[in-house]
Amino acid sequence: MDEPTAPPDPSAKPPAATGTVYRHRLATRIWHWINAIAIFIMIGSGIGILNAHPRLYWGQYGANFDHAWLDLRPYGNILRSGWLTIPAGYNLAISRRWHLLFALVLAFGLLVFMIASLINRHFQRDLRVRAREIGPRYLWADLLAHLRFDFHNPDDPAAYNTLQKLAYVGAIFVLIPLMIFTGLAMSPGMDAAWPWLIELFGGRQSARSIHFIAASGIVLFVIVHLTLVVLAGPIEEIWSMITGRWTLPTAPPEPPPAAHAEPEAAE
Repeated sequence: MDEPTAPPDPSAKPPAATGTVYRHRLATRIWHWINAIAIFIMIGSGIGILNAHPRLYWGQYGANFDHAWLDLRPYGNILRSGWLTIPAGYNLAISRRWHLLFALVLAFGLLVFMIASLINRHFQRDLRVRAREIGPRYLWADLLAHLRFDFHNPDDPAAYNTLQKLAYVGAIFVLIPLMIFTGLAMSPGMDAAWPWLIELFGGRQSARSIHFIAASGIVLFVIVHLTLVVLAGPIEEIWSMITGRWTLPTAPPEPPPAAHAEPEAAE
């Protein structure tokens, strides 16, 4: 007779998932790389434009003798560094041309990406933030996992973690749209067509200040994003954003069971 099969151990962990998953769809990958180029050029050309008057105000007007809430003139040597601005030398006209050209790339790229992400359900499937995920205990646990360099849920390693979702939602739905609409508000042509836009932001100088704050948020997002890519494994992360396929992380081997403290008694 066959020996009876032992019942499954309910405390046993399921085997770790292995192989690859299709994580990034084509629309996401194309938008990622176009956006990376556009943001890089817009930051450099934006700094070139800021150098023309490195002071920020609130309200409709702001000039040399008005009170500025932020004065960047003490950092002029850094802001005028050739490796930081586009073009390398100070040229306000060329900086504006670069900035406006890639502002169009950024705006229409975001529009197409949003439409595609609604169609392929990328937003609903990957970026939807559930109510339980923004609770203090859940966020604290996610933060501790990041500090341990544990970026993936072992039960669903391809899923986005909560902090990752919040960062992407903030960049896609808040920071980039703010940069686009405040940029439009500062355009004299758009003021003539849509005078309500400048009023929405409380004046031209307020729109300029919000534009700067949103751009600073994008710079912070890029720094954190690149840091986490390096910590998570840059080759695999970059390759997945090219091919769409991502190799699941290998779980560390289980430690062997502890030996008995005393040998069994001889029969």
